[in-house]
Amino acid sequence: MVLPIVRRVFAAVLAGVILGTASLASAAALGQREALPNGLVLVVSEQHAVPIVAIQLLLRTGSMDDPRGKSGLANLTAQLLSQGTTTRTAPQISEAIEFIGASLDIEPGLETTTITLSLLSKDLDLGLDLLADVLLNPAFRADDVKRKVEEIKAGIKRDQEDPSIVSIQAFMKALYGAHPLGNPVEGVEASLDTVTRDDVVGFHAKYFRPDQAIFAIVGDVSEPDLRARIQARFGAWQAKGPLAAAAPVSPVIGQKVVKAIQRDVTQANINLGGGGIRRDNPDYYAVQVMNYLLGGAFSSYLIATIRDEKGWAYDVSSAFSARKLSGEFGISMQTKNEVADQAIAAALAQVRRMRDTLVDEQTLKDAKAYLTGSFPLRLDTSNKVAGLLASIEYFGLGLDYPDRYAEWVNAVTVADVQRVAQKYLDPNKYVLAVVADLKTANIRE
Repeated sequence: MVLPIVRRVFAAVLAGVILGTASLASAAALGQREALPNGLVLVVSEQHAVPIVAIQLLLRTGSMDDPRGKSGLANLTAQLLSQGTTTRTAPQISEAIEFIGASLDIEPGLETTTITLSLLSKDLDLGLDLLADVLLNPAFRADDVKRKVEEIKAGIKRDQEDPSIVSIQAFMKALYGAHPLGNPVEGVEASLDTVTRDDVVGFHAKYFRPDQAIFAIVGDVSEPDLRARIQARFGAWQAKGPLAAAAPVSPVIGQKVVKAIQRDVTQANINLGGGGIRRDNPDYYAVQVMNYLLGGAFSSYLIATIRDEKGWAYDVSSAFSARKLSGEFGISMQTKNEVADQAIAAALAQVRRMRDTLVDEQTLKDAKAYLTGSFPLRLDTSNKVAGLLASIEYFGLGLDYPDRYAEWVNAVTVADVQRVAQKYLDPNKYVLAVVADLKTANIRE
């Protein structure tokens, strides 16, 4: 959740200041890394142009860690952090953040949970005090657990009224089945009804630990001074016992799987795809270039055919979601029920084209120029830099990543594009999830 923010003159600056890309041109300028004695990793980028600080705390836990039958537990635990600690009530936390015009956001995900804090550098001590209290001393009061469960269940019911959400959830369920990745991050109603306060306390104790935490801090700070401040507040935070490493998950699609769901809607919501790659895959950069050509740009095959030529969809795109432990490929679009089946066939035709036809050198050159030229946009605000630093540490990319990104992208050849298309795209074995008025959509099973 996002706690209230006082709208002051500096609010726009607090949301993220434009940083000079020249100052980020080298690995040394991007950040400094240090592992503290308790296992917490601290990555700091000093940026003194404006007196603000952006903090991203990344925890290596998410809905992948939900126990069987307790879908939504990771999300619930994270959502409850700001609902009161042993020393502060939820209103007191909110008022303290509001008083200094800061923002605090907690975002549970599939593999990670992130806590972001943005504030003026003069308020850093108070901000760190609040962050430490929320992270280390949550009260998890029984009435708060019950209330939050009901709020999440109400959100789940609302999601079921959105055909685009229903479609992607059906797609993920078909890919991952009974694995936690097959469920929404928010969980499902039936499992949430079984979650107890003890479950939440146990999940927090097991997974919210310093050796699973990355602190990425960007802004008007001094690295030695900041290290001392972090150590003072988080140094006593200790991991309790060993934690088994999560196992990678790769969906295996042996045949075409169709999930057609009836809704009285005028637009068919379509998700089509299959297993993808993990972030450490050596083909990662070739796959990113290939996907850009297939459906990742306005000039892509899918856009040119399905939107521009046929006029069947306003927006159609493809993506490889490459995480540390899992990944999937998907094509997403909305189109009129009457042409849904034709649009699906057209998308598969472009997948075949990607596999069977070599791209020309100029097209590949333009794609690589866009990908490398747009990279600095990932570094144009302090919040983005904090997020990038956390990701670099999480994926083990190294602090020279910004320097080497263009090198890796530019190394991709025409042959590489076709090779990875043939390796990771299969127009005959895929999951197709469609939410539509099936009487007119005529989806072929």
